[in-house]
Amino acid sequence: MRLLRTTWRLRRKFSVLSAKCVTLTTVSLVTICVTVFVYCMGVFTHFLEKDYYTEFSYPLEGNLQPLVKELILGNEPPIKPINVFNYSYLKLCHDKCSSNASPKLLFVVKSALHHFEQRQAIRQTWGNQLHLPQVEVRRIFLLGTGFDPEIQRKVDEEDRLHGDIVQADFHDDYRNNTLKTMSGFKWAVEHCPSARYAVFSDDDMYVSTKNLLRFIRNPSSYPEQESQPLLVKDFEHRDRSLKEEPALVGEGLEEQNEFGNLNEEAKLYAGYVFHSPPQRHHSSKWYVSLQEYPYHLWPPYVTAGAYVVSRSALLDLHYGSFYTKYFQFDDIFLALVALKINIEPVHCSEFYFWKKSYSKLGYRDVIASHGYGDPDELRRVWSEQKSAGHA
Repeated sequence: MRLLRTTWRLRRKFSVLSAKCVTLTTVSLVTICVTVFVYCMGVFTHFLEKDYYTEFSYPLEGNLQPLVKELILGNEPPIKPINVFNYSYLKLCHDKCSSNASPKLLFVVKSALHHFEQRQAIRQTWGNQLHLPQVEVRRIFLLGTGFDPEIQRKVDEEDRLHGDIVQADFHDDYRNNTLKTMSGFKWAVEHCPSARYAVFSDDDMYVSTKNLLRFIRNPSSYPEQESQPLLVKDFEHRDRSLKEEPALVGEGLEEQNEFGNLNEEAKLYAGYVFHSPPQRHHSSKWYVSLQEYPYHLWPPYVTAGAYVVSRSALLDLHYGSFYTKYFQFDDIFLALVALKINIEPVHCSEFYFWKKSYSKLGYRDVIASHGYGDPDELRRVWSEQKSAGHA
């Protein structure tokens, strides 16, 4: 009996120890999993970020405006550019903007190599150069290169037919969006010097040329029935679902000529403006490390789906990019350039970076909306808005 009691006590003791070990192991595993999850979500990284308002610094330091001015005048600046875009044009559209052309709008559309149907739909809708007879419009599509000779053959044939492809020799990939965007800026500066406004767009956007012209006429009060100021001054994060307008002011856009149009010397850089934090979770498509960008906020940036720049702003952003350290996201890179050359982005809520739910009346004032990768849907919506007088 004594032996049985001893055995029972030992078994009980070991059972308690075993339970404690299992509990400790479970706690350890949970702790490790939580730690890994928190790390992947970038929670630790946020504690190491620098304050954007008090510590911001980004190469090249100093006042870039005198350097930009020298380049615009065709002079050699005293400091060499730090950013040289390493690509060459394969297709240039030499005759798109002839010497006697004076387009009001130049559409510069970023397009994927294989998006033949999307490009054709744009040619037939908002990118139609003859859509508004009283307004001179030009259109080009920006492409990179790929690895499929058959696709390139079709692109060559497309360009022979339409004469609107500008292609450069970098790989056509999301990670090269900054290269693609800046190749468009360079082309617009060098090959379409008479265009008064350049409109940059993705190939899955709906655009209303009429509303765009209305906006350009008076950016500080668009739509006309709603007097809404536009320059972002109150820096806060507006996420996708926030509907109310931020605190804004309309200074800087009062420079209008005697016909009520925006003065061409005004530096207009406009679209849907954000002032948001970088994505620090590792699984994000837009993940950015502290080494790439250490600050807790981006500069105010215009979402890349669709935006408009005046000729004056185009020149400053193009030449300012020579003296701004390269960044992988094109909208952030332009924001950094704009910040360093003192151009404030103009916010307009009628540039939709998501797909605005469609209704005939609801699109009355829409300038651009994302989500039109279906060519037939784009044709249908645009045709209906054209018939209603809104496109």
